Amino acid sequence: MRATRFKAAVVIAAVSALVLSGCADSDRDEPDAGANTDATLIFGTEGEITTLDPTWTSDSISSRVNGQIYETLVRLAPGTVDIVGGLAETWEADETGTVWTFNLRDGVTFHDGAEFNSEAVCFNFERWHNLPPGLAQSPDMSYYWQQLSGGFAENSPDRTDLGDPLYVSCESPDPLTTVITLREPSAKFPNLMVRQQFGIHSPDALQQFDADNIGGTPAAPEFPVYADEHPTGTGPFMFESWDRANGEVTLVRHDNYWGETATIARLIFRAIPDENARRQALLSGEIHGYDQPNAADWDTLESNGMRLEIRDAMNLLYIAFTQDQNPALEDIRVRQAIAYALNRQAMVDAVMPDGAEVASQFSPPLLPGWNPDVPAYEYDPDRARDLLSQAGFEEGEFEIDFWWPTDVTRPYMPDPQSIFELFRADLEAAGIVVNAISVPWTPEYLAEVQNGAAGAHFLGWTADFPDTINFLGTWFSRPLPQWGFDNQSIFDGLAEADAEPDSETRYAMYEELNAEIMEYLPGVPISHTPVAIVFAPNVTGVEASPLLDEVFATAQISE
Repeated sequence: MRATRFKAAVVIAAVSALVLSGCADSDRDEPDAGANTDATLIFGTEGEITTLDPTWTSDSISSRVNGQIYETLVRLAPGTVDIVGGLAETWEADETGTVWTFNLRDGVTFHDGAEFNSEAVCFNFERWHNLPPGLAQSPDMSYYWQQLSGGFAENSPDRTDLGDPLYVSCESPDPLTTVITLREPSAKFPNLMVRQQFGIHSPDALQQFDADNIGGTPAAPEFPVYADEHPTGTGPFMFESWDRANGEVTLVRHDNYWGETATIARLIFRAIPDENARRQALLSGEIHGYDQPNAADWDTLESNGMRLEIRDAMNLLYIAFTQDQNPALEDIRVRQAIAYALNRQAMVDAVMPDGAEVASQFSPPLLPGWNPDVPAYEYDPDRARDLLSQAGFEEGEFEIDFWWPTDVTRPYMPDPQSIFELFRADLEAAGIVVNAISVPWTPEYLAEVQNGAAGAHFLGWTADFPDTINFLGTWFSRPLPQWGFDNQSIFDGLAEADAEPDSETRYAMYEELNAEIMEYLPGVPISHTPVAIVFAPNVTGVEASPLLDEVFATAQISE
């Protein structure tokens, strides 16, 4: 029987549970009598990882691997969106919401044997804050620090979108107490710190292996030896090897882990970009599980005894317009014409799994702040042609570079090529000339589109934490090269909502902002998609995460 899906009520209840203090971990069950604690679990990933230093990553493929190596101050309880203690046992803010005190766990060591303490925490925060101008500050390199803090100690002169950083300082009054001061309160802090990008590294290893010495370009970064060969955290698994030729990362159990040690000895992440190949690898016993099985295969997998769990849609696929790449996109009539030209419902029906729905705005309906009354852009190719004519473009005169990624599937984008082909046909039927540009996902696509190279492109988002600011604020809190526009009203509105301490007031502000954003139409929200994860019948103990943050330390493989 198919596992019960995560329900909206669970998510919304969890939003209200994001309180200012941590809670203790629950006890974990002992391994089943038939479980093999010397077993190796092989998990098929939908693409290659970027690097093993999460500071430089923003994709969920790398995050899943890095999340087994590194730990954060706060984390998500397995299988939920509840924020609980990680390396910090408890935490609280002062009355202003700008000074946060974290009480750290005692007896934790890094994989290199160094002691975890408050000085190590502050070393990491100061590292992120002081990343140097240039490559390290490009939008796709230190993406999550920029999302959290909005700036650095010294911003790159060419990054006019960066402002005064949210982060001010980190102090260590004693080895087990860390005090972090912010410039102003924010809904992102500490909630965004559940992300693996805020995992705490060993300061000794960072320095020994020159962790910040990155080179190359955003599209072809050259990472230091730390990121490729010596990632060092406190997590339940330690790095053993990265076989690039075969797309495999191998981790081994950390026997000196501060908590319950992993119930498997080895964990291998094997890149298998083709979904059909992942399915065959599972059915043949080559791997033990994989994410994002095609919805058309769900019944087949279950009939073969596989364990399938389906998550509700905490994600969004969208088309972004980069206005300064194509000046015609600065005309709202052109942006509206593209929106009316796209038959989003037909695409969802043809490509997406059961339960997917057309998106009306840039946040999912599961989250407070979703607005049922935003401006709508129903499929209307005749209106699209009229709008283009009003903007001065007769049929065949408006041309756009439309980018889509190859060698990847994403939770929100299970078949990029099919989605692109359907939308290209829609646009061409409305008289728009489409220049198709397909680029490999890693590293070129993400780097190029986030740096503003595309006129239009696909991207998407899966929630990091259950608050609408994690969607709207990710894209529209400041000018970003990916979008190429400057709308101070939207930027200011999001800044005010982010700093609003009262949740009900903040949710009402989000509703107004959702309407304003859809009126301005910086892109087109496409769809929200339920996502499944599947395991072999003899694998238990891995709880499906609504936010794709599965913990593999509790995995059990029966003989």
